Amino acid sequence: MRYIALFENITGATANDCVIDGEGDRIIFVAKPGEMGLAIGKGGKNINMLRKMTGKPIEVVEFGDTVEGLVRNCLAPAKVKEIRITERPDRKIVVVEVDPKDKALAIGKNGRTIDKTRMLAKRYYQIDHVQIA
Repeated sequence: MRYIALFENITGATANDCVIDGEGDRIIFVAKPGEMGLAIGKGGKNINMLRKMTGKPIEVVEFGDTVEGLVRNCLAPAKVKEIRITERPDRKIVVVEVDPKDKALAIGKNGRTIDKTRMLAKRYYQIDHVQIA
């Protein structure tokens, strides 16, 4: 709650959620749709100020009303070609096909981007696994 209040005071954007990623040592804010630019600020000044105040890396993702929307927003700026959702009785899997030159961008350094995508997809849409193809 404290981080959400700080985020909203600094940026003027509305945060739907705040995820503290202990493994990745970062704070991920989920911004209300359409408020991504406001959240980041001109030249990233809002994010930089939050980073200095919290002492942790800050990431902002725009919320998506569907699984596909959220996954696209998490993987941006990678170009997503197709998103397939496979439902089995015991689990739901999302397979994301990205442009081959954007595959490394979609996975992220040390898998941070795909980990963030998996975490948020599970939290909001009960997706068990997200895979990049």
